[in-house]
Amino acid sequence: MDTILVVNAGSSSVKFQLFGVDGTGVLERLIKGQLDGIGTRPRLVAQASDKSPLIDSTYSPDKVPDVPTAITVIAGWLRETQSFSLVAVGHRVVHGGPKYDRPVVIDDVVVANLEQFISLAPLHQPNNLAPIRALLTGRPELLQVACFDTAFHRGHSAVADHFAIPARFYAEGVRRYGFHGLSYEYVAQRMREVVPDMAAGRVIVAHLGSGASMCALANGRSVESTMGFTALDGIPMGTRPGQIDPGVVLYLLREKGMSPAAVQDLLYRECGLKGMSGISNDMRDLESSSDPDAALAVDYFVYRIALNAGMLAAALGGLDAFVFTAGIGEHSATIRARVAEKLAWLGVDLDAAANGAQKSLISRPESRVALLIVPTDEELMIAQHTLALLPKRRDGGKAGEEFTG
Repeated sequence: MDTILVVNAGSSSVKFQLFGVDGTGVLERLIKGQLDGIGTRPRLVAQASDKSPLIDSTYSPDKVPDVPTAITVIAGWLRETQSFSLVAVGHRVVHGGPKYDRPVVIDDVVVANLEQFISLAPLHQPNNLAPIRALLTGRPELLQVACFDTAFHRGHSAVADHFAIPARFYAEGVRRYGFHGLSYEYVAQRMREVVPDMAAGRVIVAHLGSGASMCALANGRSVESTMGFTALDGIPMGTRPGQIDPGVVLYLLREKGMSPAAVQDLLYRECGLKGMSGISNDMRDLESSSDPDAALAVDYFVYRIALNAGMLAAALGGLDAFVFTAGIGEHSATIRARVAEKLAWLGVDLDAAANGAQKSLISRPESRVALLIVPTDEELMIAQHTLALLPKRRDGGKAGEEFTG
């Protein structure tokens, strides 16, 4: 069976999924796994489509010190234990910049272009590109496709897309991009399948995880996002602050004498829930803690979600549905309940029993705004985009040619 490998490489982990492609072009998830703890406590875990375990193996830190090595370990395990015909690899790439507004077949030129955006996504972009480079070297004949978190938001209006700065900076690419686009694209697609009437309306999707953002959808299309030029903006995250006065950055540079590199490290790694609580960037730790700083961090997280919901509802001119997705959104009934309480002014009426039971619809029938839980699936979205590009390459499409279908 022909297969597509999907790779989602982070700073200390590589998530991967293997999809089979049948003769009619239907995707079947075969394997789901990840190698996390890279450089500290590496552990490779994978399971089959029926959730039966395939591997649970740990390594010494020196055996898996970085992302390229992790890719080699994963590829070696797949070759040794699985029988499949790999026809393509799809990658999540966080920042596509102004050039890429859709998935693209990768070549050296594409990689060089994407390297220009490393400073705009320093936690993600280098690690997204690491497995791409490794495969270009080791398997140059293999089709690779880059799928961008920014692409889904590229239809924003000029008003939503601009900062209030001189136009020459916009021309250089300084604009509001938005992120988590693969997640929002999947949620929009899934809603069209299961609740088409709601999907055609005005929807806010809250992607709440270690990285967190919110998106306003009108008839399934992104019209506004809480994230902007980088993945620092918007609501607070595990280690990132969300919205912050630019004057704070100037203060850190001028008055505290911090270097740009030190400020970057602070904003990406030491702020957010971790910085406020002084305890952890994991919402589960904070919810179970009795520390008042942990409580403040959770309060702030909920408060900023509610504030941004008002902003996005204004962009939409009203609201028909509010969707929770990603790790916190899908699994924390407490956070969902607290957010719903703050959105009561919009007509939100939570069904507490449905929320506690993790039902798909968690609002009461009389609620003016529907509340839903829609689990995201970025990897399936990447596999679909990669599959769509396979015929172009097989029919003589050039490397780097962009998907137009």
